[in-house]
Amino acid sequence: MTEKREFRHADYAATENTQIRLGEVLPEEHLARFIVGVVALLDLSALYAKYSKRGGTPYAPEVLLGLLLYGYATGVFSSRRIERATYEVVAFRYIAGNMHPDHDTLNQFRKENLAELKGLFVEVLLMAHLMGYVKLGNISIDGSKIHADASKSKAVSYGRIGQMEKRLQEEIKALFALAEQTESERPDDFDMDKEIGLRRQKLTSLAEAKAVLEERAQQRYAREQDEYERKMAMRREQEQKTGKKPRGREPQPPEPGPHDNDQYNFTDPESHIMKNGNNTAFEQAYNVQAAVEHESRLIVGHALSNHPNDKREAVPTAQSIPEELGRAQAAALDNGYFGPHAIEGLAALGIESYIAMGRDRHALDLSALLNRQEPEPPPDNADYKVKMAYKLLTKAGQAIYRLRKSTVEPVFGIIKEAMGFRQFSLRGLAAAAGEWTLVCLAYNLRRLHVLHTA
Repeated sequence: MTEKREFRHADYAATENTQIRLGEVLPEEHLARFIVGVVALLDLSALYAKYSKRGGTPYAPEVLLGLLLYGYATGVFSSRRIERATYEVVAFRYIAGNMHPDHDTLNQFRKENLAELKGLFVEVLLMAHLMGYVKLGNISIDGSKIHADASKSKAVSYGRIGQMEKRLQEEIKALFALAEQTESERPDDFDMDKEIGLRRQKLTSLAEAKAVLEERAQQRYAREQDEYERKMAMRREQEQKTGKKPRGREPQPPEPGPHDNDQYNFTDPESHIMKNGNNTAFEQAYNVQAAVEHESRLIVGHALSNHPNDKREAVPTAQSIPEELGRAQAAALDNGYFGPHAIEGLAALGIESYIAMGRDRHALDLSALLNRQEPEPPPDNADYKVKMAYKLLTKAGQAIYRLRKSTVEPVFGIIKEAMGFRQFSLRGLAAAAGEWTLVCLAYNLRRLHVLHTA
C-alpha cells in the first residue's frame, strides 16, 4: 500500500485577514517607485494652475499623472482599468497613495492636460541629459500606423455618398407622397415627421462628409501639383545639362477633385483609412512618428499625422526634437521617406540624411562582402538620387544606416508588444497627438528606468 501524499492547502479565510506592507512587496528598483520619483522632480505648475480655489479637495496632479504614466508604460490604457488597479494591483495602489481616483477623474485629467504633456516630455529628456544618459548624436526616424478609436464600418466613400444622397432624396419624396394619403391608408404606428427628419439629418451628415472630402482633395491636388512641377523642372534641368531627354516615363499631371474611394469616418472624421505596414489590411488609423537617439534608445522627437505615407513626415519629426538637446548630426530612415522633401528639409535643419532608396537587402553577395572599398564621390551637379546612393555605399553611411534596425524599430516593437499600445483611446487629430506624446513619455520612463538600474 502506497503512502498518502501530503499537500499544502490554502487557508483563504486567514488570507483575507493578512496585512501587507506595500514597502515590503514593492522593490526599491521597481518602475512604480521610479516614476513617482521622476514625477516629483517635474514642474507641474501649469497643471496646478488649472484648478480653481473653490470646490472639493481634488487629487494632486502628480498622483493622476503618475497613474497614467505607469498605466501606459505597463499596457493599462483604460481609465476604468486604472481605477480598478488602484484596488487590486500593488504598484498602482502605491502610486495612488492608497487612494482610488475614479475613472471619470482620470479620463478628464488626461483630456484636459494633453497640451502640457509636450513640456513634460521635454523635461524628462533634459533630466536624462543631465543624468548623462542622452547626448544627441545620430538618430533614426521611423513611423507606424496606430488604429484610431473608430471602425471602418462607420466610414463612407465619396462615390457612395452620391448614391446614398439620391436614395434618401427619393425616400423623402415617397414619404411626402405617403403623407397626402388618409391616415387609414398609412401603416399603423407610423411617425411621418420622425421618418422624414431622420433622412434629412442623414443628408446633412452626408453633406458635411462630402465637403470635408472635397477640401481634402483640394489640399491633395495642391501637394501633387507641386510635386509634379518639381519633377518636371528636374527633368528639364537634366535635359539642359546632358542634351538628352531623361530616361523613364514622364510624370503625369495630377487629377483634381475627390476620388470615388476617398473615405470619411463619422466616428473620428480626422482619422484616415491606411494600409497596415505588417500586412495587406486597411484600417482606420493615424500615422505616428518617432526619432530615436542611437546611443540611449530614447525617443527624442515625435509627431502624428493622418497622412497615409511617410514622404513628408521626416521634417516635422526632426523639428520636434527639443533645441535644448542640441542638433542631431545624422539621421537614418527607410525607403518610405526617400525624396527631395525629406533630404532637403533635414539638410536645412543641419542633419545629414541617410535614406534607403529601395527595400533593404537582408544579405550582401560574396563579392560585395570581400571588396568593400570607398566609392568615388559623385560630381557636384549630380542629382539627389546619385548623391544618396554614394552616401549609402560609404563606410560611414553603412554604419549609420545599419543602426536603424537596432534602434528605432525595436522601440516600436516595445510600444506595440511590451506596452501593448495598438489603438488610440482618444478621437481627433489633436487628441490623438497628445495621447501619442503620453505614449512616448511612458516609453522614455521605461527606458530611463532600465538605464538607471542597469
